[in-house]
Amino acid sequence: MRDLLKHETQDVRAAEAVALFCYQVKKWIGAFAAALGGLDTLVFAGGIGENAPPVRARICEGLGFLGIELEEKRNAANEGVISSANSRVVVRVIRTDEELMIAKTVCQVLGLGCKNKKEN
Repeated sequence: MRDLLKHETQDVRAAEAVALFCYQVKKWIGAFAAALGGLDTLVFAGGIGENAPPVRARICEGLGFLGIELEEKRNAANEGVISSANSRVVVRVIRTDEELMIAKTVCQVLGLGCKNKKEN
């Protein structure tokens, strides 16, 4: 995503890829909000969720009807809460150790009983 954002102004394919990604995420948020009967909190995590303020902004753009309103400065600074004070939905950025979560899931699926050093 970092490379796509870097090249989107010069390469229409990069711009289309970013736009499609944001559109698909926005559709899933809408689908889950409908299935859940609304949202209290929206969480961005993982590499893109933690490190791509423009992507978070584009995803949330147009979701005001769900109560989502971002604070531009908080979003740009990757703060823990990036929603505005007026937002009915709290929008958070949560740091995630993706490699650890993948390893834990693999251990669980394979029944290996792996332990995290931090848990010992």
